Amino acid sequence: MKLSGYAYAYGAGTIINAISTWKGAAFAIELKTEAEVVLTDAKKIHGYMEEGGDTRLIEHCVELTLSHFGSTSGANVATKSEIPIASGLKSSSAAANAVVLATLDALGEKLEPLEAVKIGVQAALDAKVTITGAFDDACASMLGGFVITDNKRKCLIKRVERDSEVLILAPEKKVFSSSTNVVRSRLIGRWVEMAYEEAVAGNFEKAMTLNGFLYCAALGFSTEPMMAALEVGIEGVSLSGTGPAYTALGSAELLDELEPVWQRMGGKVIRTKVNNTGGRKCL
Repeated sequence: MKLSGYAYAYGAGTIINAISTWKGAAFAIELKTEAEVVLTDAKKIHGYMEEGGDTRLIEHCVELTLSHFGSTSGANVATKSEIPIASGLKSSSAAANAVVLATLDALGEKLEPLEAVKIGVQAALDAKVTITGAFDDACASMLGGFVITDNKRKCLIKRVERDSEVLILAPEKKVFSSSTNVVRSRLIGRWVEMAYEEAVAGNFEKAMTLNGFLYCAALGFSTEPMMAALEVGIEGVSLSGTGPAYTALGSAELLDELEPVWQRMGGKVIRTKVNNTGGRKCL
């Protein structure tokens, strides 16, 4: 047992939001959350987030991981993140994955990536920071690339790697997934299912754009950022998660055109790219 462990995991953008149908798809982005876990004899778990916020999720991730291996240790757990909180960019999934991996590192133990994902998903459900468990987001964060999942069965349907530039518009407003209007989201389910089938077929840009218009309508977000992206020729743009952030996939040249347009809309504009490697213990 090492006593201390370090790891990181990535944020993600939405292809298909799983709230309507329990089926989702997402892609990892090069914005990460780092975690440090130090095991103690205190029998208690104390969390600290450099970016601020409720520490129950990261504490519970440590608790469940320790319990999985029959450990009765206490722990101090800390995170720091590049991912805007409560913006739909999967900050909770990244934090959960990073903490689970850091706890495994501290214990000197290993788990298959999807088993580690499931611990973080259960912690997120217990902490009530998610509606579906966000298995799609967690898989993208942990595995990298583009993933398609069945969140109800916690099943990874497909994963592919693809390089792309990413532009993010992150308004100042925060929106917590747990407060999403589930009833309105379920009303658009049959059309979200059509977008999901496009994702399964590999038409990720088409799928995410359909998803974005549907969820903007259901949850009351503006479609102007999406229309601006379409106007410059971008084919893949969506509301990310339950908002308020938007993500666009495209070439560097197209994102160069979109970036100043989104900057005029207010909020923070972030330039990044798809991550294909996924979360890791720090060596």
